[in-house]
Amino acid sequence: MILTKSIKGGQTMAYSIGQVAQKLGVTVDTLRYYDKSGLLPFVKRNAAGRRVFTDNDVHLMQTIMCLKNAGVPVNEIATFVQLRLQGDASLNERYQLLTDHEQNLQAKILDLQETLAYLQYKKWYYETAVAANTETIHFVPGTNEVKPELAREYQAHLKATGQTEELAMFTDVVDLPEA
Repeated sequence: MILTKSIKGGQTMAYSIGQVAQKLGVTVDTLRYYDKSGLLPFVKRNAAGRRVFTDNDVHLMQTIMCLKNAGVPVNEIATFVQLRLQGDASLNERYQLLTDHEQNLQAKILDLQETLAYLQYKKWYYETAVAANTETIHFVPGTNEVKPELAREYQAHLKATGQTEELAMFTDVVDLPEA
């Protein structure tokens, strides 16, 4: 860490690219890639040409990492960064960008929860087949077709074992045959 003088005469912290990479849990190469992609126009360089990050830069980098982890495309992250550099004039645009991506992320989370619910069902299917030493316990007798009521058996299992969240999610995922 390097102490530098701020405009107001106080001291502010400055960090090297390695220190920032360590703080954020990414590689130096990742930060260099972000810089080449136009995501770090706010980062200054010292007399030797090395990047010097401030605490404010690190805070913005955390936002960039969050957006990246949320699946926001690099070009939209760059747009967000440019909007942020415009100050208060772009508050509404930044808010809308985050709102849009929040909705996208919520939809992805729901999709993943549904995928997990179905995967857990299939895991139960094989767990019970392994315990019985045969998959035929799940078949319509005399065929290799899965019993239509198997999903209801799984629901009963979830209910009996108190897995109410899993039960609700599974019920939303699977089309159940009429009882």
